[in-house]
Amino acid sequence: MPGRIPIDISAERREFLFLQGPPGPFFWLLAKRLTEFGAGAHRVNLSGGDRHDWPGDCVNYRGLMSRWPLYFDGLIRDRGITDLVLFGDCRPVHQAAIRIAQLRGVHVHVFEEGYIRPDWMTLERDGVNGHSPITRDPDVILATAKTLPPVPNLPTITADFRRRARDSYWHYHHVFFGKFAFPFYRTHRLGSLFADAFGWLLKFTRKAGRNAQAEQTLKSIEGCDFFLFPLQLTGDYQIRVHSPFRSMLVAMEYVLESFARHAPQNASLLIKEHPLDSSYLNWRRKIMAQARRLGIEDRVFHIDGGDLQALAEACLGMVCVNSTSGTLALASGKPVVVLGEAVYDVPGVTHQGGLDKFWRQPETPDARLYDAFKRMLHAQCLVRGGLASKSGVETLVENSAKRLLAEFAPRATELPRPVKRLPSLTRTA
Repeated sequence: MPGRIPIDISAERREFLFLQGPPGPFFWLLAKRLTEFGAGAHRVNLSGGDRHDWPGDCVNYRGLMSRWPLYFDGLIRDRGITDLVLFGDCRPVHQAAIRIAQLRGVHVHVFEEGYIRPDWMTLERDGVNGHSPITRDPDVILATAKTLPPVPNLPTITADFRRRARDSYWHYHHVFFGKFAFPFYRTHRLGSLFADAFGWLLKFTRKAGRNAQAEQTLKSIEGCDFFLFPLQLTGDYQIRVHSPFRSMLVAMEYVLESFARHAPQNASLLIKEHPLDSSYLNWRRKIMAQARRLGIEDRVFHIDGGDLQALAEACLGMVCVNSTSGTLALASGKPVVVLGEAVYDVPGVTHQGGLDKFWRQPETPDARLYDAFKRMLHAQCLVRGGLASKSGVETLVENSAKRLLAEFAPRATELPRPVKRLPSLTRTA
């Protein structure tokens, strides 16, 4: 790329710099595993939560965000950083770091929640989601897949939501109480931590009522022909950056308008609330109010709960902004229309004719092309493992270390042997 100032990475030792990761110990454990193979590991903490998740040697950046690019550039030069590792590519601090790293010829590795779930996490070069470099060309996908093995059929990885809830609680607990130590840090999340915590409290207190309503909704749509629209989180960068909507409320209104005008009279629309939505917004009330304005209240249903996999298999088709849940419908051979940017929005895989035509003339996925796409996705973008259990994290650490070390090693199929002694993580004080 123009203006690139390459760093010499011909030396055998790789130097990995970690920025913000998912709440919990994953990045710390991954760094330790990389050092077992003789690589160097460095860390910059930007908040109290980062510091809590990384108990070893590190450096804390407490300066102004306006000075962050210069500080980061100096750090990667002084430490001879060859690889940058981070979670998500849209946070302002990460966007600046990625650009500086690319100018310096540093390899950028971005983790994200899995394009295929559960049991997989995303790991790509330079960007993910709408920034992913993966091809969407059907001919290239089919040609690439010819040399790739089938998608492995492996046992499900143990997962427990309480593990991620605990990791998130302690991370954001230390973000809040670490404000004095990191006075200029601003979270990338929308809203306040207090509001988010209170929203979760309300959600838990209403669990019984939500479950009862979900059961009633499932009975109401039994035997009906329905389309499925899974909501996403307004604060997610998938909506904020990779979609034409500023909020999911606007997306919901857009979908209902199209459904009212163009869907068959015998078709219903089921709108599924995101399980991690802790906002104060009463989605049922908002959805039904809009449906009444459009005269379709008898054909629109809301559900906060239910089995997404089962609903995806039962629906006529799925409407997505860019949710990875679209892959569940595609795996079942159901038509999917994407309103934003998604890695799986490939001609021949998803409906390409627009939302208005989708209701009456949905394009079903080409099974051969989707299988080829999945092969390519698993080979290039996914690592097996998860964040919701100890065994899941251990699996993710091992597979991520292999992927990171193999990508630019002299012999990509052979990892260096672990050193006998575990070196200390590099102190960048």
